[in-house]
Amino acid sequence: MDNVLEIKELSKNYGKTQALKGVSFDIPKGKIVGVLGPNGSGKTTIIKTVMGLLSDYGGDVRIMSETPGFLANRHISYLPDVSHIPTWLTVNQAIGFFSDFYQDFDTEKARGMLADMKIPTDKKLKTLSRGMQEKVQLSLVMSRKAKLYVLDEPIGAVDPASREFIIDTILRNYSEDSSILLSTHIIADIEPILDVAIFIKDGEIVLHDEVDKIREDNDNSLDQLFREVFRNVH
Repeated sequence: MDNVLEIKELSKNYGKTQALKGVSFDIPKGKIVGVLGPNGSGKTTIIKTVMGLLSDYGGDVRIMSETPGFLANRHISYLPDVSHIPTWLTVNQAIGFFSDFYQDFDTEKARGMLADMKIPTDKKLKTLSRGMQEKVQLSLVMSRKAKLYVLDEPIGAVDPASREFIIDTILRNYSEDSSILLSTHIIADIEPILDVAIFIKDGEIVLHDEVDKIREDNDNSLDQLFREVFRNVH
């Protein structure tokens, strides 16, 4: 099976702090992979490296056989943990921004998703609730025809009712020809959609396997196992 993403012996230091310590994993086509760990475990550093936002790292990272950066990013649709869309834009203007910037953006798909969520497209983003802003951003990101969707804490800032809707949106709008790399510390809500789970602690992978096998081997839910592994991490 072809890999969309390959990471080999990825290491990264911030001064004297070693944020990543030889992290290695692949993401095959058609898989939803969760990088799971508490805040400060190294999740966002992995994502920033994949997105080409960090260059001074050790190891090797390949997206569709290309190194991180401008060329590789044409294969990636990215949802950062903090919105990068100016909030003074209306939803309609945000749609236009994505349409102008990304050749693979499907405007009709985005408008259909926003209509399903009953989000007014004539309103400025800053006038919408935090949850609605998150839904707008996710709709735009998932409306690209990307090979890899990189979602950094997609449910971390929204209420439980919105989480279910966002997870359903992710499931319904990604292609089996693509893959999803998703980071979160909220496991219970996201567990049902994951194919593969990677537990990361203090910059190291402590568990990496298919979710069904993890549950079978441990006779426990992924969420409960996560709580046990990270019980004393704050």
